[in-house]
Amino acid sequence: MGFEELALWERYRHQFPVTKQLIHLNHAAVAPLSRPAAEAMRWLVTDCEDYGSLHYDAWMKSYDGLRAATANLINSQPSEIAIVKNTSEGIATIANGFDWRPGDRIVVFEEEFPANQYPWQRLEQSKGVKLEWLRADGPLEKLEQAAKGARLVAISFVQFLTGFRADLEAIGKICRQNGCFFFVDAIQGMGYYPLDVEKCNIDALAADGHKWLLGPEGCGVLYVRSTVQDQIEPFEFGWTNVQNYSDYGQRTLTLRSDAGRYEPGTLNTVGIYGLEASIKFLLDVGIENVCESVLARTQQLHDGVIAKGYEVLGQRTPQNDSGIVCFRKEGRDFRMVHKTLKDNGILTAPRAGWVRASPHFYISPEDIEKCLAVLP
Repeated sequence: MGFEELALWERYRHQFPVTKQLIHLNHAAVAPLSRPAAEAMRWLVTDCEDYGSLHYDAWMKSYDGLRAATANLINSQPSEIAIVKNTSEGIATIANGFDWRPGDRIVVFEEEFPANQYPWQRLEQSKGVKLEWLRADGPLEKLEQAAKGARLVAISFVQFLTGFRADLEAIGKICRQNGCFFFVDAIQGMGYYPLDVEKCNIDALAADGHKWLLGPEGCGVLYVRSTVQDQIEPFEFGWTNVQNYSDYGQRTLTLRSDAGRYEPGTLNTVGIYGLEASIKFLLDVGIENVCESVLARTQQLHDGVIAKGYEVLGQRTPQNDSGIVCFRKEGRDFRMVHKTLKDNGILTAPRAGWVRASPHFYISPEDIEKCLAVLP
């Protein structure tokens, strides 16, 4: 059988050594490194060990490579990509970069992970902004009403617990029509679900590399549309925020002309090597192909746990499905269910009374069947 005739997971399973040890259904938490990402990071570590900073210029090319790969992934420009430590830093950059005025209104959502709630709540305390809380799975008519006169809408692409995937295109249209800044926490969708910032009218988004992007922890990306960069001041300021920062004799405070203005100092170079390699790997596989495989495995899991008498969180439909399935069973402690799976070499996550499973594209149908077989 030729390569193209194989199922997607069969073609690329060898790129994930973790499959020799366990069934990893926890990509919504911390993903295993793919072989390309691990090899890229090993190369840099060895190079630094053997040659110090002799090849520093080559290291810097990886920075540009990560920006270009990210831009390719989300249909933006490399000049609109900043490299950050994590999603939280990206969100904080946007939240603290605006010239907020008392009474400014921000639309936020109840189900969000704390990283996309706390920064806005801090603004409510420190700047006197007003937060309007909605449900992510609520009708768009409510959002359309709330967006009128609001300054910013902040929502996750996919909710971390319910797995609800937002209709970013519809929300972006509402924001654009109302002159409202549209921010997206993309960490739970970026890497397996197609994402087009132009089509969705997204003004800024942030994502870390250690989940669906299959990269390392401590290295993420921040997209800021070029036309809004002058509205958002860097809230962390260091020597690399400014133009010609490599000229150590200059003392100008003129900001860089691109999203690099949000990078306040030396970056996580080894992480950048890994994240660049992992995004390029996903682009080679094809995000549409990855998405089809992820949704097939989560649907298989969704249907299987229901057949075993488990309750599933949320209503999964083709309009809101994602790579996340949360389930529980009356009379079964969710922590014990998680432990039973773990003891059988199947990694999930216990979250807020539920067992959360999140398979990536290289997970096989047989892996899901094994998971279902050992569920108590």
